[in-house]
Amino acid sequence: MSGIPADFETRGTPHNAARAGDIAPIVLMPGDPLRARHYALHRLQGAREVSTIRGMLAFTGTWEGRPVSIMGSGMGAPSMGIYSYELFAFYKVERIVRIGTCGGLTADLDVGDIAFAMSASSDSAYADQYGLPGHFSPTADFALLEAAVTRSRELGVRHWVGSVFSSDVFSLYSARAPGQGWEKWARMGCAATDMESYALYCNAAWLGKRALAMFTCSDNNVTGRSMDAIDRQTKLDRMFDIALALVP
Repeated sequence: MSGIPADFETRGTPHNAARAGDIAPIVLMPGDPLRARHYALHRLQGAREVSTIRGMLAFTGTWEGRPVSIMGSGMGAPSMGIYSYELFAFYKVERIVRIGTCGGLTADLDVGDIAFAMSASSDSAYADQYGLPGHFSPTADFALLEAAVTRSRELGVRHWVGSVFSSDVFSLYSARAPGQGWEKWARMGCAATDMESYALYCNAAWLGKRALAMFTCSDNNVTGRSMDAIDRQTKLDRMFDIALALVP
């Protein structure tokens, strides 16, 4: 494939030290690399660290005998774009499940609830690279989405499914006037906001792979409720349980 490093088999990529075969066919991707380490060490069997390049920790182990990798994506579309592209295109990954946090754009999505991105809207120019004569609206893989929602119901987990606003700007730091930023996306039905799902879904579509973005609501823009920094790393267990149901 065009762009693959000539020495990939022995040295990986400039962004990932894993060698060919070090990464499982499914990768769970939190934004925070420390969250990746926490869940790899506490939930996988035989987890081993396969990359630490740029502090973006990656681990591979097994769950119920099946191989699983967990790797941080970093924040924003450019970071997710690089890591997910390389995983899909070079490491032969077939499924990426984003297990992130999101901001709630409606009071109905409470802190601790799970949100599933059926589709992703964005203010990002990420899809401009495809030269499409319009605006691309990427979606989740339906089979992954259906399985995740089914598992949520089995576990009795409060959840929401729909379109999310995947922004290039952290909504709470936006310089836009009140009512001119995330509020307009909320008016169009986007109940959650993140910064990575749009790029992930675009890469999956371009490369013919499967992706799903799910989030635990960590902050609510309407109510002002939020999790603290430690909880964001360690108290997202229900989301991780749902993601493990997607391991082939």
